[in-house]
Amino acid sequence: MTAPIPRDIPDLPAVPRPPLLLPSPVPATAVVAPVRRPVVALFRLLTALAAAAGVALEVLLGAPARTLSYFSVQANILLAIVMLMSASRAWRARRPLPSGVTGATLLYVVIAAVVYHLLLAHTTPPFSMTGATTVPQRWHGSWATLQILHTLTPVAALLDWLLLTPAARLHLRQTATWLLYPLVYLVFCLSRPAFFTPSNPARYLYPFLDVAAHGYRSTLANALLLGLAIYALAVLLVAVDHTRPTPVRRRV
Repeated sequence: MTAPIPRDIPDLPAVPRPPLLLPSPVPATAVVAPVRRPVVALFRLLTALAAAAGVALEVLLGAPARTLSYFSVQANILLAIVMLMSASRAWRARRPLPSGVTGATLLYVVIAAVVYHLLLAHTTPPFSMTGATTVPQRWHGSWATLQILHTLTPVAALLDWLLLTPAARLHLRQTATWLLYPLVYLVFCLSRPAFFTPSNPARYLYPFLDVAAHGYRSTLANALLLGLAIYALAVLLVAVDHTRPTPVRRRV
């Protein structure tokens, strides 16, 4: 015989907290279809081609080993690679590159432009990445290359960030990581003169890092001020990124 069914069923104990939701194995792209962005892809492709053209022209005008040692040249090589990859992802509706990579690239090309226009554009003797001792004439190859690497491509990178990239993707915790490359580059600049004779004018790439002219104390002070400026610019980019309006709502 079966036991009698009780008339009063006791209440079930209350759940102490909401049940934890397990992560869904279904990707977001299966719910929201990705969208191709051909205009964005075209702009980024043109930016990559401009950066690559500036680097190639600079290498043709000067010694490749010296030309490739400059910060702005290396930053534009990185910009060309990042923009080319971003153009491909925008064309094929893929996920964008990590914000840490794109933010670092933006920071490097912008700081290269700021340093050139504030500290190098009007120096005596004139600044040149090819070893020239005369001021480059307008529309000459050397002048055009300096404008491409220090004006055209940084402005294009800023426009891409402001007009084609969703806001609030950069984070303050990324800024310290972005300083690693400038720090390594500083070590490279200070150790590079050991491989040249004292009479070689190509020993020092930048006048404010010329140990022979300023001594180690002043040179390191200049490097410290420049490092603080780079970090301040990185923080400023993050702050602007979190306060500016989002130009696009879809994945680019």
